[in-house]
Parts: sequence; C-alpha cells; structure tokens
Amino acid sequence: MKMKLLAGLMALALAGCSERASKDAATTESPAAAEAAADAGSPRIGIEAAPGVAFDYAYTFRLADDRISKVQEEHAAACETLGVQRCRIVDVRYQLTDEKLVEAQTQFKLDPGIARKFGANAIASVEKAEGVLADASVAGEDVGTEILASQQRSAGSEAEIARLEGRLKSGGLDKRERAELLAQISQLRRQIGDERQSRRSGEARIAWTSVAFNYVSDGGLPGIGHENPLASAGETLMRSGSTALTFVLTLGAAILPWGLLLALLLAFWRSRFVSAVRQQLRAKPAASDPATPPAS
Repeated sequence: MKMKLLAGLMALALAGCSERASKDAATTESPAAAEAAADAGSPRIGIEAAPGVAFDYAYTFRLADDRISKVQEEHAAACETLGVQRCRIVDVRYQLTDEKLVEAQTQFKLDPGIARKFGANAIASVEKAEGVLADASVAGEDVGTEILASQQRSAGSEAEIARLEGRLKSGGLDKRERAELLAQISQLRRQIGDERQSRRSGEARIAWTSVAFNYVSDGGLPGIGHENPLASAGETLMRSGSTALTFVLTLGAAILPWGLLLALLLAFWRSRFVSAVRQQLRAKPAASDPATPPAS
C-alpha cells in the first residue's frame, strides 16, 4: 500500500501537480478555522510587510506511523488542487528507519500570497489525524536588496566597458596595451553575465516560496496516536537486552585473549616437563653437600 502511495506521489511531483478543473477546497476546515490555526501554529508574516524578501517555511509534524502516509497524500492533493501556477511539488520522500519508525518529507514551491494559508490548512489536517505541530520556522532572505545592488554593479561595469571601448577607438595604442584593454572588457562582460544570472535566480526565489513539510513518528508519546503500550514495552526490553548483550560480548572479546594466555601458562607450569625440571633443581643441591662424618 505504501509503495503504491509513493509511486503516486512521485508521479504527482513529476507531472508538476497537473491542474484540476475542480476548485473544491482540499480540506473541510472553514476559513476562520484555517486562520486560527495559522495564528496558533505558524508565524504570521504577510508578504506586504517584507517586499523583496524570499521566505522559506518549514513545518515538522508528529503523527502515528500508520497515519503519516495518508496525511502526506492529503497535502499533495491540496497542492494539486491549487494548480501548477500556484503550487508545485518538488520533492517527496518516505522512509522506514532502522528503528522501525517512519520519516517523510514533502517540499513545495508556492505562490507567496498563499504560502501561510497553505501551512495553516496543513496544520489543521494534521490535528484532524490526531497529530501535532512539533516545530515551525520561517527563514527570510532580503533578495530584493541584493538584486538592486547587482543592478548597480552591472551599471558600473557597463560604464567601464564604454570608457575602455572609447579608449580603444581613440587609437595610439601598441599591441600590448590594446590586448590588455580587450582582456579587461571581456572580464567585465563576464561579470555582467554572472550578475544577470544571479538576479534571475533571486527573482525566481521571490516569485516562489519554499515550503517543507517534515513528518516524524510520534515515538509512542502519551496522548498522541494509538501506540500499544505492551508492544512499546517489549521493544524497549529488546533494545535494553541487546545493549547488555553487546556490552558482555565486547568485554569478553577484550578479556578472552589474556585469559587464554594465563591458562596456557598455568598448564605449562603444571606439565610433567616443568615438574621434572623442578625435581632436578631440588636434587642438585642435595648431591653437592659433603657427606656427614660418622659419629666416633
């Protein structure tokens, strides 16, 4: 089921959220409820208050494992409903970790005017699935000021090119001076091209707001989801037992070589060969002592 879901979401992302004819709302929440959710869970920042600023929204939702895929699908469907002119899916991920917990992410590009409301509707859908908003952040970059500075740098470069070209037309230059002026003009034109590309990237950032939805397992937190307490206790017991076994094996691996060496030395000390050598060593002093003279 989850593999089919992922395949559908990936196809949705590659198709660019093909626009539907239907204009029905993606969620059943009323506009007032959506605004209340926005005030409670996401920073309230209007684009009119920050012209030229590119915003990146990031939300982290905590839900029961078996509900993450469904909520992720609902958010993708909400983007599809808005159409490619206002919302696009750029990345979809779904992963089952080694701890058997689900982690997922969906990244969107949204019309800046609807980004906050889109997040508010997403919060409402997560709460409807008995999940919680664990984290929300908004990062802004003053791209408009950088675009203005880039335009000023380009204007300065164009003025310098005009000056250098006038110097070339005036004549009276040797080959070395002419080559140097041509190299300077070529470098300035490359800089103008780089500035132009930078401005286009900045304009694209302002035109589209990045929104990332991160979905994480509730981890059996009280009051969230429907985790089986016996299953959670069993998993905790298994993890504790595994940790203890790992410690014992590691300790045994460290002590075993020395224990074997000690056992070999003890066995050698008790061997017949060593016993015979000890007897010979005790017999030699006795043989070397002078005989006791007989009593008169």
